[in-house]
Amino acid sequence: MATVQRFEDLDVWKRARVLTNKLYEVSNAGAFARDFGLRDQIRNAAISTMSCIAEGFERESGDKDFRHFLSMAKGSVGEVRSQLIVAHDAKHVTDQQFEELYALCLEVSRMLSRFISYLTKRAGG
Repeated sequence: MATVQRFEDLDVWKRARVLTNKLYEVSNAGAFARDFGLRDQIRNAAISTMSCIAEGFERESGDKDFRHFLSMAKGSVGEVRSQLIVAHDAKHVTDQQFEELYALCLEVSRMLSRFISYLTKRAGG
């Protein structure tokens, strides 16, 4: 198995990037684009997800520190899910957009959980 050399090679970072791009696309339209507080908050949380993965990887300070950043990324994607519910309740996103984005959030969250678990087991606890 090849060693990952860059955070851009991590599958979880790639999926978080897809989520961020889709959120930008959806939040650029209609009432969502004009709801500046929610729009900016959900974008920032999505960006934070990607950024925490990248920062943890780039620090090269060991698995424990990386797990901490992955945990923060998991918290950020949870924040995206919560804000997505608000956006859906406010009719800023369609049912189809909501389902797609919510499923993508869950996928990223599961990937982060598996990665954290892997690093924990690798460290011996």
